[in-house]
Amino acid sequence: MHSDQRRFGRLPRFWRGVCRLTLLAAVAVVPLGSLADASPRGGRGMSAKPSFNNRAVRDPGHRVQGVRPSHVNRGTRNVRPSARGSRGSRGEGWSHAAMPPRGAWHPPRGPRRTRDPRGPRILGAVIPGIIGVIGTIVTQPAHSDPEHWAPPPRPRRQPAANRRPPRQQGPTRTTRRPSGAPPAGEQRLVPDELVIQLPPGTSEQVVAQLAARHQLIRLESQTFQLTGESMFRWRIPDQRSMSAVIRALERDAGVRTAQPNYLFVLQQETAGPGKGDPAQYAIGKLHLPQAHTLAQGDKVLIGVIDSGIDVSHPELAGMIAESYDALPGEGPDSHGTAIAGTIVARSRLLGVAPASRILAAQAFGTTAATAAATTFNILKSIDWAAKNGARVINMSFAGPRDPAIERELAAAYKRNVVLIAAAGNAGPKSPPLYPAADRNVIAVAATDSQDRLFDRSNRGGHITVAAPGVDIIAPAPRGAYQIISGTSIAAAYISGLAALLIERSPNLSPSQIRGIVQTTARDLGRRGRDPEYGAGLPDAYRALKSITPRTADSVTSSRR
Repeated sequence: MHSDQRRFGRLPRFWRGVCRLTLLAAVAVVPLGSLADASPRGGRGMSAKPSFNNRAVRDPGHRVQGVRPSHVNRGTRNVRPSARGSRGSRGEGWSHAAMPPRGAWHPPRGPRRTRDPRGPRILGAVIPGIIGVIGTIVTQPAHSDPEHWAPPPRPRRQPAANRRPPRQQGPTRTTRRPSGAPPAGEQRLVPDELVIQLPPGTSEQVVAQLAARHQLIRLESQTFQLTGESMFRWRIPDQRSMSAVIRALERDAGVRTAQPNYLFVLQQETAGPGKGDPAQYAIGKLHLPQAHTLAQGDKVLIGVIDSGIDVSHPELAGMIAESYDALPGEGPDSHGTAIAGTIVARSRLLGVAPASRILAAQAFGTTAATAAATTFNILKSIDWAAKNGARVINMSFAGPRDPAIERELAAAYKRNVVLIAAAGNAGPKSPPLYPAADRNVIAVAATDSQDRLFDRSNRGGHITVAAPGVDIIAPAPRGAYQIISGTSIAAAYISGLAALLIERSPNLSPSQIRGIVQTTARDLGRRGRDPEYGAGLPDAYRALKSITPRTADSVTSSRR
């Protein structure tokens, strides 16, 4: 073993260097102590050359033999006092041979102050000693015999019989994952409900044991085809903290994920009655009449996850392909009817993709208790829409970041589903809202008839484009019309545009559609992409002209 390793093996690399420098300093300081004795003011040490010229030299007989200084009149004292002199006191004075002439400078008559010659000797001996002792203590080897040095042995593990049993009754998780507990202060959730993911094929007996172990009440469960996950909705019957329950579940090896049942709200800012004027300003902004000469979204299925839709409205008659109710018993609502009409209206109004069809998934209700959709209902709606062949999914709602929905959206994205969401109506100071801020989603802001940003529209680097969303005329339940504003309507316009692109080229991927919409948009606001407008205002006609038309028979369908 190397000598340094034997001496400093117990210390980190940094402290090994410090110890070496300490020893080197100790060796270097020893000669300095001896040199201090040889300094001119040290007195009687080594014979050193004085620091002046034309000096008096002391002979063995203590007689002073010197030469008169050549520059004594300059005021410099360069003649050493003799051992015996006739002037001065205390035996100090000047020899006659070295006496300066009359009128020349004379040294002071008082006693001359000199340093104690013992001081340097003491420092020269003490300092190396102190440094040497410190270096010896710090670098003391771990073993008395450096040749047989070895690291200290690790503590022996106790036998299994002597170990303390774990506190938890169920199996524990060996790997640590990010916690699904809600952030501090998060209120957008059902206070006493959890969404838990269990491994596929978990038996009912294991589920019952899990519920009993954590004192939970099972509400419903479903296996989702998109992700293959088995999700359960549970209720906490007592007053325990939701975060504490989630962390306890995450330590259980039988649980994959646990999180709150979050709440999401529709992004409708204002609504009121209208007369249904066919002269919609959004038609000209997006160049829809020209675009419809190339494509109208024929046979493209668009999933709309929203509130109830009035399927009997003249603008929507025959345009709803299938419906799914995550909230049974809820009737049609103004928001869901307006979103569907913005996409496929074909009577007094003109939709963006009038030849497409709607897959209506009702996840939001009409009452105060059901107006907000939960994580579980949104998961069921996304899974249903993708399973029934939706190529586009419109999500005109916003809420907190939800890990379960993120996994569902990622699975839909891999199946070639274009995901579009409203940026949100929380204003410029709001943090990013989801699912618009999800990496797989096209986030849409809202503008008015003057291309000004809607004042309640969210901002951020995740904004993809902006679309008309202020004072938009849309269908309302019971055959009526309404004027609506918000990023919800803006998202519906981009969902219709995606359907046009898919009809023209069915093999386009979600990332390609995002790129086409951005590169063909008209820049608004600051030059280039910005957090307010994204890439700008889309141009439907220009977007369709930028791609080569292909028929569905020439490509393999990505729907499974």
